[in-house]
Amino acid sequence: MTWGKRIFDLACAFTLTLLIFPFFGWICLRIWWEGDGPIFYVSERMHAPNKPFGLIKFRTMSVAHDGDQGVTGGSKMQRITPLGAALRKRRFDELPQLWNIFKGDITVVGPRPPLREYVERYPDVYDQVLKSRPGVTGLASLIFHRREAELLENCVDPQETDDVYCRICIPAKAKLDLMYQRNANLCLDTWILYRTLRQMLARKGPR
Repeated sequence: MTWGKRIFDLACAFTLTLLIFPFFGWICLRIWWEGDGPIFYVSERMHAPNKPFGLIKFRTMSVAHDGDQGVTGGSKMQRITPLGAALRKRRFDELPQLWNIFKGDITVVGPRPPLREYVERYPDVYDQVLKSRPGVTGLASLIFHRREAELLENCVDPQETDDVYCRICIPAKAKLDLMYQRNANLCLDTWILYRTLRQMLARKGPR
């Protein structure tokens, strides 16, 4: 990662932290008041093959006592809290990832960091995709996030969720991530960040 991109990341993360600090605190209080578990959820993700890190999100689901594997599909919808659904709709659950940016785990714009199981199952795909440092948002997130949510929400069990994610979502997102990789620059990053913030703040919000 270049110094220019790192400076861009820190400037964006610092500015956003200052702007959202009161809102961030309000969300923490709401989750603490309404929930029966921790405020934050830490998920193991990969920022390079064989290099895991803890991705921080606001907790949007009731705590799973029997493990919580794979991506979220229709079989997990009943665990999403009302507040969690509202946060997910506008991707506000991802605001704690500003801390991951400060730590250097991820960048502002890049491919979304994958779960270890998919990196291990599809090494040829992720060896290429993870040549770019993962980000909070990216070209694939901007274009495919809504479609991915629709596809996975219609899955009735973990097996179907995994099949749809592997068969449709991974190839589609990888194609967009590699397109970004070939054309990456700070102007493109600024455009993707701007469009992402517009989606998050839109009246209806992305699904």
